[in-house]
Amino acid sequence: MSYTLMLLRRTLIASIIILCANSLLAQTNVQDQKFPSISLNPFSDSSRHWYGIRDDHNIINPSFNQPKYKESEITNIADNILLYQRDNGGWPKNYDVQAILTPQQADSLIKTKGMVHTTFDNSTTYTHVDYLAQVYTITHIEKYKNACKKGIRFIISAQYPNGGWPQYYPLEKGYSRHITFNDGAYIGVMEVLRKIVNNDANYSFIDNKLRKEIEVAYQKGIDCILKTQIVDKGRLTVWCQQHDEVTLKPAWARAFEPPCICNGESVGIVLFLMDIKNPDQKIINSVQSAVKWFQESKILNTRVETIKAAPEKSNWRTSTTDRVVVIDSLAPPIWTRYYEQETDRPMFSDRNSKILYSLSEVSRERRSGYGWYTYAPQDVLKKYPKWQKKWASNENILEK
Repeated sequence: MSYTLMLLRRTLIASIIILCANSLLAQTNVQDQKFPSISLNPFSDSSRHWYGIRDDHNIINPSFNQPKYKESEITNIADNILLYQRDNGGWPKNYDVQAILTPQQADSLIKTKGMVHTTFDNSTTYTHVDYLAQVYTITHIEKYKNACKKGIRFIISAQYPNGGWPQYYPLEKGYSRHITFNDGAYIGVMEVLRKIVNNDANYSFIDNKLRKEIEVAYQKGIDCILKTQIVDKGRLTVWCQQHDEVTLKPAWARAFEPPCICNGESVGIVLFLMDIKNPDQKIINSVQSAVKWFQESKILNTRVETIKAAPEKSNWRTSTTDRVVVIDSLAPPIWTRYYEQETDRPMFSDRNSKILYSLSEVSRERRSGYGWYTYAPQDVLKKYPKWQKKWASNENILEK
């Protein structure tokens, strides 16, 4: 072989080696790269349920000392989210996206891709969509963008023509068909849609066609919020935890969650409305009415104390604490979660659906295991003066 041919051959081999090396570098596992962390707080409710409440209906249950990815291992966590995502674009609830799954656990999830028991309950689906959008913005890995868009389409598909969202979609039997404000489900969906409508950088990949569909869904969502605000004795108040999907009236959910004026979930709704840019008069009136209700329904000289108690086992849980209402002249304003329509009386209930009017009447399991009182309306009252000066400068509800 001539020297020239040998030189050409060596040059060619060297070029191939360089090309292969560059290809290998390009294909380096992204999990080995360092990325900024993304908060996993939005998933804490589902994670808490997975570890804390054994559910034989779960596809997988946690193993002993289940290992977890670090919060900075965002592609591993995003891959978990893709694994949990169903073929219809939604997610099941009560799993830990941070868990390092065993091959058997992963295989079990893959086999359930075709199931349609998908939900917005316990901060599900909309949180997954938002996480994937952030991961795609950081990594530009196409599969995360595609899964995110699939989740957004699921959200749009799940919306009722009247603008509300059920707890589960596709629709199932029972109260999960109701428009669900409970646990922030409705507002969680709306906050993700608002990010897109407001051109949040993490959603810059959304194409114009999908963006227009989202804008329509978002506006319908606002309209439904306004239509479901409870009119009681001729005045606008706030909302119930869930509203009938046809009549839009307050509706029963679980046995101890009656149709009523519900201060707990209403706070998130009002705070959402207060953050709307350039609100129209309907939104302004809605906020004004809700603030007035919060002001009028506050309870003074009262606090709720959690005390230790002898273990008491029930069909649902073992209670080791109790709650008692204490008179305290120094206590800040407090509100009950429920108020009875027509009478405005603080209202409670139990697993037998009986309507009660004091916490002491509630069975201990529910008395200590449910949030019957709340300080949350104070967040609205605190934010109101600044909002009022900007959008309702001629009418300060709190000064009346």
